[in-house]
Amino acid sequence: MEDTWQFQVRIVVAPELADALRSRGPHEGRDLLEAVLRQRNASLKCQFDAFADYVEEAARVGPDRYPLYQWTKDTIGNPEKKAKYLKSFAVYVSGAEVYDKETADWLYTQLSALASKAAIESVSRFDTNPANNPQPPERK
Repeated sequence: MEDTWQFQVRIVVAPELADALRSRGPHEGRDLLEAVLRQRNASLKCQFDAFADYVEEAARVGPDRYPLYQWTKDTIGNPEKKAKYLKSFAVYVSGAEVYDKETADWLYTQLSALASKAAIESVSRFDTNPANNPQPPERK
């Protein structure tokens, strides 16, 4: 069954690099990261921006169709959590949020090796196995 799971790599970066990544501003770390990502047609999505997009879409379409709406809205409204998620980025490959294990392993290895040179604070790999991931909070 393990072969059916998909994976995602995420990084946490220093605040200055996060600002450069979000604004497309100059930063040596951004250039180093983008060189690695290009090798797998990959890009970064700021977790805070992804959460804000989710909340905006849910508000437009109808929050009751989005089980994580309230949790996500509360999260991006919390200054401490906002600071945390502004530094967190998910790696997308060819526009996809999740991808095969081989690609995730390659990205994890390359980004981990780059960490000290590019202001990367941590690199993590997640899978889509529900047993390994938190489930949506129960609705009240």
